[in-house]
Amino acid sequence: MYSIGVDVGGTGIKIGVVNELGDILYRSTCETDVKGGFNKIIADIKFAIENIINENHIEQGQIKSIGFGIPGYIDRHGKANCVNLNWKKVDFIQQLKESFPQFDVFADNDATVAGLAESKFGSTKDTDTSVVLTLGTGVGGAIIINGRPFSGVHGVGSEIGHMIIGDGWYKCNCGNEGCFESYCSATAIIKYAQKLLEEGYKSSILAMCENNLSNINAKMIFDAYAQNDEVAILVINRFKSYLAKGIANIVNTLDPGIIAIGGGVSKSEDIILDGLKEMVRGHLVYKEEEFADIVIATLGNDAGIIGAAILGQ
Repeated sequence: MYSIGVDVGGTGIKIGVVNELGDILYRSTCETDVKGGFNKIIADIKFAIENIINENHIEQGQIKSIGFGIPGYIDRHGKANCVNLNWKKVDFIQQLKESFPQFDVFADNDATVAGLAESKFGSTKDTDTSVVLTLGTGVGGAIIINGRPFSGVHGVGSEIGHMIIGDGWYKCNCGNEGCFESYCSATAIIKYAQKLLEEGYKSSILAMCENNLSNINAKMIFDAYAQNDEVAILVINRFKSYLAKGIANIVNTLDPGIIAIGGGVSKSEDIILDGLKEMVRGHLVYKEEEFADIVIATLGNDAGIIGAAILGQ
């Protein structure tokens, strides 16, 4: 039996046919037509799914379910809210059932389904209680308890990226100040480097970005850190300090078995993990006790498809 996973992003949609071992057998993509609106996006997804089934000669009876990961949340009434897609209380689950009446359909937040995939087939499969942090443009989070994703009573839980861990010096996209996301995302890393350079600090990052601060990306900063660049050291040390505080809050609250770090920022794993566990320990209530292993997520960009596909398992 197969399941289909649909990873809905702000610019593109990834679709995969997944077997019971978590292998993606067939893939397809389509554009996220945000301007076309909710109904157009659903129609495009339906068309792409029908194509992937027909092109690969998959019989309808071989498909167990279709799962969706979306960049937002689904409330307890099945309505979806996604700022980046301009969805506000759209009747998502009902529309999916009408569009795919022959299949069972499931949906959850994109970070949550990625965490579910890691818990079944990836970096956190050796524990039934885990947390996955995705450090990218923002900070996403997934909480897995007893092998199942936890999203709270109203569907808005697991927003780890908006846990407030400081005072902040700029507002998060959510409107609050001091969110985990505004310290530990790629966006936050870049913003702080730009701030220091605007204040007159000298750095090799200026040559990398050709003196155009808008060209700076997180990789430049990590590369400069590896060369002992002063600005990069200040930026990355600040990032790791807040990352340790955020992880300590997770440990103090949930005591998971494993915490995995994914997203684009996690590619600099040697720098991120170096000394991180002891930094976390310094913020714990029970400093002498064992606590979660901190690892790098292993499924990469496939986690969203795989996790969405196994929502119904």
